[in-house]
Formats: sequence, C-alpha cells, structure tokens
Amino acid sequence: MRWALVRVCLAIAAMVVVAFAVPLGLVIKEMARDRAFSNAEREAAAVAPALSITTDRDQLEKVVASAGADSGMAVHIPAGEGKAAVDIGRRRAADKDIATVRKLGRASTTEVPGGSVLLQPVALSSGEICVVEVYVPESEVSNGVGTAWAVLAGVGIALIVGSVAVADRLGVRMVQPAQRLVEGAHELGEGKLGSRVPEEGPTELRLAAVAFNSMADQVVQLLANERELAADLSHRLRTPLTVLRLNAASLGDGPAAEQTRTAVAQLEREVDTIIRTAREAKPQTVAAGPGAGCDAAEVVRERMRFWSALAEDEGRKVRVAGVDRPVRIPVARADLVAALDALLGNVFRHTPEGTAFAVDVHNSEDAVIVLVSDAGSGIRDPEAAMARGRGSGSDGSTGLGLDIVRRLAESTGGDVRIGSSMLGGTEVRIWIQLDGREPERRGHRGSVRRRRRGRLVSTFNRSRSLP
Repeated sequence: MRWALVRVCLAIAAMVVVAFAVPLGLVIKEMARDRAFSNAEREAAAVAPALSITTDRDQLEKVVASAGADSGMAVHIPAGEGKAAVDIGRRRAADKDIATVRKLGRASTTEVPGGSVLLQPVALSSGEICVVEVYVPESEVSNGVGTAWAVLAGVGIALIVGSVAVADRLGVRMVQPAQRLVEGAHELGEGKLGSRVPEEGPTELRLAAVAFNSMADQVVQLLANERELAADLSHRLRTPLTVLRLNAASLGDGPAAEQTRTAVAQLEREVDTIIRTAREAKPQTVAAGPGAGCDAAEVVRERMRFWSALAEDEGRKVRVAGVDRPVRIPVARADLVAALDALLGNVFRHTPEGTAFAVDVHNSEDAVIVLVSDAGSGIRDPEAAMARGRGSGSDGSTGLGLDIVRRLAESTGGDVRIGSSMLGGTEVRIWIQLDGREPERRGHRGSVRRRRRGRLVSTFNRSRSLP
C-alpha cells in the first residue's frame, strides 16, 4: 500500500511538472527570440534617420559603423535617377526577399545560414524604398534558453523528489497504524488479551483503533465476568458443603460415616480447585442498574433462618437486629445472599462449636451498615485477611469469601472493614452506599462525610450495647 501510494504520487507529480514545464520552456524560447529581433529592430531604426537625409555611401558607412553592427548590418539602396544601386555591408538575404520587402513596404524575417535576418524597409527622401538588413545569429536567438531549461528541469526534478518524499511519509503515516491494527487483531485472535493498538494516525484509522481497543476491553471484561461467575457459583456450593460437613461430623464413627466425611472433603477440594482455576483474572463487579436492588432486612431474616438451624445443632447463640422494617439497598438479592453466606460460613468454619455470632443492620439516609460479628478468637491480622480475600488464598480457603463481600460493597461506592466485635471476636463491617458515589477522602465535603459516617457508627454501636 505504501509503495502503491508512492507510485501514484510520482506519476501525478511527473504529469504536473510536464504539463507546466513544457509550455513554460516554449514560452522562454519564444521570449528569447522576440528579444533578439527586438534588438535587431532597434539597430535598424538607428540608421533610418540618416537614410531619410542622405544616401551618400561614406556617410552611411559611418552611420552603420556607429550603430555597432557593421558586421551584421547591411543597407540596400536601389538605383534611381542615374545613380547605381548601393549595398553597404555584407549581404546575407536573397535578392528576391529584399525585392519582396521593398515592394510590400513592411518588415519581414527570413532564414539564412547560421541564423536569421531582419529586413526593415526605410523610405528615402527621393521616394525610393531602402531595405536595412540586420543579421541575427542563432546563438543570440537561443541566448539563455538552455540555462532556463536547465533551471526548469532542476525545479521539476526537485518537485518530483519532494512529492515522492512527502508521499512516502504520508504512506508510512497511513500504513503503520493499519499494520499495527492488523498485528493487534492477530495477537488478540491468538489469545493475547493484553494486545492494544495506539490510537494515532489518520482520523479513520484512529477511530478504528479506538473501536478495536474498546472491543478488546469488552472481550477481557466478558472473560473476567465468566471466570468470576464460575467462581461465585462454585463458591456458593460452600454453603451446602458446610452443612454436609457438619452433618457428617455428627454421624459418629463407622465405615459409612468415614466414607461420607471423605467424600465431603474431596468435594470441598474439587470446589476449591474449580474456584482457583476460574479466578485467573481480577474480577470486576458490575454495579446494579437503575431500579435494581433488594430488601436487606428480608434477606438477612431469610438467611438467618437457614443458619440458625445449624447454629442450634452446634449450640451457638444467635442475635439479629435491625431487620424489623424494610431496608432497601442497590444490590441484587443473589449477591447479598452470597455475601452473607460467605461471612456466616466463615463463622461456622473458623470458630469452634458453641461460639455465638450476630448480624446487625442499620439504615441511614445515605448508607446501610451490615455487621457480622462473632465471639471467637478474632483475626490477628485484618489486612492479611483482606489480602487473602483478594485472591491469595490459604489452606482450606479459596480466598473468595471476603472478595465477594468487598466487591458487593465497592459496587455501591462503599467498603469493607475488619475489626474487633463487642462479642470479643471478629467483626466484619459492610458499608453499602445508597447514592452510588465513591466515598470522598479530601476536602470539606470529605470531612463532612467522614464525620457523618463516624456519628452513624457511634450511634449504631451505642444501640447495640443497650440491653
């Protein structure tokens, strides 16, 4: 494509140069000829006054010599009244040409060996017509023409070379973005999902690069969402697996009980493998659209009825607060169920039997707090726990529990914090932003929001401490 553009530009430039240079060269040649014959006419006009006064040969020779063209000028005076014809200077024109000019009475030019001659008629005092002959050599007619043509040729070549260089640069500017777009498409087709194309070049190719990069981002996002969906669905199997493990633990001893516990353990390992395999890319949570959401209080009541049965079997005390009236949040019901099951499953998985736990919900104008706390030994390093929740994982943990909770909160502009609960163990605080804005960290508005959040948390803690 690049060389095709160069060839086209070369052909166009050559045609333009030829179209302008050839006529211009002919005009220059004609101008040089006109200049030479104009000089000849001036020389002939210089002797005309003397011819109108006298026809004396000596005087006319002096006039011709003073004109400076004694070698190229001739004067032809016809015979009359007993006088013979007089020819001064070297004759080059034919007699018939001189006779024709004398008869017609107007100037003319004729070709002679080595150049041309100008034949100029002049009226004498006697009424006869004298002919002044001025020789114009070929060198004078073409004087400066060769130099002018050489300059024109140089300018034409320079224009052609310049146009080819410009066309080459334009070709590179057009071809390179197209080549990068082709290479990016091949790389994306080969599975290199990080392949992107620089958004540069002509407008059309730049728009194509923007569209390609947007398409690649969407492909990556779709793959990540698929992996995340597979991981989330697999992780939700942990809830019934927890129930199976607890029930298997209560079967006592015996071959059947041991086989059941082995099968449950193997199933847990397979689910963990599926989750870790699916989570090859950092997941992205899609925020709930307008009108989407659920009643957090209703979801908490429903999930607590499920987990309360297991808690009763293990002798755990359970407390639920803040679910006596509807609490709307901009989160899909399935996502909130998965988050609650992940946190409550961790309580059953990582605390001994008989450990109490609680779930509290508090609602304000712009946020909802969901607290899941237990009376266990607590978490020594909350930051490491959050890092594990981001996917590092450890033995017996897929690293998805807190990650599901974190993504749910961050999709609304909130966050998740781990601390010490009033029961003496771990407290996971889920801050769900109702207006969907990111929490502000700087400036006056940020400080106002932090004070509001502090008052909300303080009020909530005091309400929990009441009997």
